[in-house]
Amino acid sequence: MNQPNFYSVIIGTELLNGRRKDAHFSFLNQELLLRGWTHKASFVIEDDPILMENTFKLIQSDKNSVMFCFGGIGSTPDDLTRQIAAKVFRDSKMYFHPKAKELVENEFKQKAYPHRINMAYLPVDSKLLDNVVNNVPGFYLDDRFFFTPGFPSMSQSMVLQALNTLYPKNSVNKFRLSLTANCGESDLIDVMNQMTKEVELSSLPKFVENGRRTVISLSSENKKILEESFQKFIVHLEKLKIEYVLKDINL
Repeated sequence: MNQPNFYSVIIGTELLNGRRKDAHFSFLNQELLLRGWTHKASFVIEDDPILMENTFKLIQSDKNSVMFCFGGIGSTPDDLTRQIAAKVFRDSKMYFHPKAKELVENEFKQKAYPHRINMAYLPVDSKLLDNVVNNVPGFYLDDRFFFTPGFPSMSQSMVLQALNTLYPKNSVNKFRLSLTANCGESDLIDVMNQMTKEVELSSLPKFVENGRRTVISLSSENKKILEESFQKFIVHLEKLKIEYVLKDINL
């Protein structure tokens, strides 16, 4: 795998109908940023098996994808994540994971049957994530696809376990240069079009009482190309006599 692309899939109709508020995205996003990673995309979807399958397949199609999925690994009829994960990533092959089965039985004793034991019925070759609340594990596949409960009290420690074990720090440094120009975005589009694929461009318009502002932020793994690209904005602004302020210089 080259640089991993991180995705989150948050499953829960109750989030979409307003019965609950999501806490997963902000937590995962913060932990990724702390380690030098960023989100590629995040999906909040309802408990619909076709939508879940299509979302998983979309992420699977990215050969550099790493997915964190939240919700749907319980034992009630609307908990579909284990089955859909098996269908997409394991050709529907599932089994009772011996360690997961032991954990569920130890946690619930005779009440593990007939339903709770199904939380140990996982896609083949699953590895386990520790549950610090009730010992019923989450699981992951291929060191890339992580499946956790919908409860933040359970999922957050699993996210940390996964990241600390497999994705602790991005070894690739990105450099960043930013400025705020006293103009609209349209005044800078010609320069934006000169940016190469080695440079990540972000343009953010701002509206203030005395006119328009545009925040230009460039980042790249190549410091030389970044500085040359940034200088094109400086030359353009000075040529048009547009005032600007440098900010967030990270070299």
